Amino acid sequence: MKRRNVLIGGAAAALGATLARPSIAQPAKVLKFVPQANLSSLDPIWTSATVAFIHGYMVWDLLYGLDEKLVPHPQMAAGHEESADGLTFTITLRDGLTFTDGVPVRAADCVQSIMRWSKRNPMGGTLMSRTNELVALDDKRLQFRLKQRFPLLTYVLGGEGCFIMPERIAKTDAFTQISEIVGSGPFRYLPDEYVSGASVAYVRNEKYVPRQEAPSMWAGGKIAYFDRVEFKIIPDPATASAALQRGEVDWYEQPLPDLIPNLLKNPAIRTEVLDPLGSLGVMRFNHLNAPFNNLKLRQAFIPALDQNDIIQAAYGDLAGKLGRADAGFYTSGSPFATGAGMDVLLGKRDMALARKLVAESGYKGEEIVLMAPTDQPVLLATAQVVNQLMKDMGLNVKYASMDWGTLISRRAKKEPSAQGGWDMFCTTWAGLSTTSPGNSQPMRENGIDGWFGWAKSEKMEALRNQWFDAPTLAGQQEIAKQMQLLAIEEVPFLPTGMFFNPTAYRTSITGLIKSGTVLMWGVKPVAA
Repeated sequence: MKRRNVLIGGAAAALGATLARPSIAQPAKVLKFVPQANLSSLDPIWTSATVAFIHGYMVWDLLYGLDEKLVPHPQMAAGHEESADGLTFTITLRDGLTFTDGVPVRAADCVQSIMRWSKRNPMGGTLMSRTNELVALDDKRLQFRLKQRFPLLTYVLGGEGCFIMPERIAKTDAFTQISEIVGSGPFRYLPDEYVSGASVAYVRNEKYVPRQEAPSMWAGGKIAYFDRVEFKIIPDPATASAALQRGEVDWYEQPLPDLIPNLLKNPAIRTEVLDPLGSLGVMRFNHLNAPFNNLKLRQAFIPALDQNDIIQAAYGDLAGKLGRADAGFYTSGSPFATGAGMDVLLGKRDMALARKLVAESGYKGEEIVLMAPTDQPVLLATAQVVNQLMKDMGLNVKYASMDWGTLISRRAKKEPSAQGGWDMFCTTWAGLSTTSPGNSQPMRENGIDGWFGWAKSEKMEALRNQWFDAPTLAGQQEIAKQMQLLAIEEVPFLPTGMFFNPTAYRTSITGLIKSGTVLMWGVKPVAA
């Protein structure tokens, strides 16, 4: 039997059932979710904040999506054709794609979305640097005309947040936030219900046509089982935990580790680590301005920083289960993680040497602004340890407390800290995003065009380009090793550990998908 006939038969049966009994309005299925931070920016191209990516995956779709094994699959794409020489790559869109304003998705929308995204994404930028031309052949087909083969093309489009927006919106400068949210994904954002610091609301996108496949991370059928999703912004962890216990919310993304044992006593609550890759902790310096444009001062942190202190502060009694204090410059356990130079990062700590390097750097007691997010428990604990560390090193640190939304806005400022800028902050990157030299934004040293902190090194960028050209995994691993050794020398950032944050949810929901980013499709009420 043809699928269309099955659908027609199902619709007729449903219609008959409707006529056979009185119509009774069913209450809307609502999922109430507490994200790790306020959604202060609605543009996941402009910011790398995790909560913006949660919003992004709800609202927009991708041409390709990675599954749990990190294999790319067509998503908005029906498929692609590649020329024999590998220099022409043509993608065809699948049927039925529309934006939430009812306008069909066209190849021109995809082209412009890729162009904007590539200006902020490291691997996207590399893809476009190796592309002679990206064009829309017609409404259904877009074509990459490459300068050289790029075997990672579908992986990059599927694993780096290349969200497809309408052409007119995607024409917004990549360094300016978009002002209008018109989606292509399984949920529709409700702008009239957005209250920064309080709530965000979405409804099922009735125009979205999911793939007829089982979901697997960012690939497969993205089915919205809830009619409505509400983000409840609750900065205080104890308040958020209590709301979960009372059933006022269904899902708390990142509970305070100290509260997890109490949550586990409630039979109506489960905790689970959804991301097997975890997150890489990052201590980020501002390389544009004094004092951290001074290489010697950045190097002074190497013998002082102890990942064990940070993991212990973040997780307490759960440190052995939820953290690892062996992080290098790539995600622990990834094919490019290497032991090269790790003795200076993980060996015996030497505060006397750190103070000596501070003195040799010529540091003259300038105030150093350390931004600390009050509504991110793990990052707050990290910042508190780093604050004390800097005092022990003899640095004049100003501990600047703020919510995460304020932090991600302030970190975009390039002015000196005395003029409203900053000098240091600590964050985490999803492990998937730091597995290799190709996709790690903190490892980029492309200056003013790079990630916040704006590290610059022509040598590092040359090695990164060589990594893309290496014909074998062994060759890539050797270059990754050289890059880690160079990072220890140049200190674009320092790793603060590996973090495996559990999520907590009520047993009334099921279907949570394994992913480094919280995903709302596939989640359903247990009774459904």
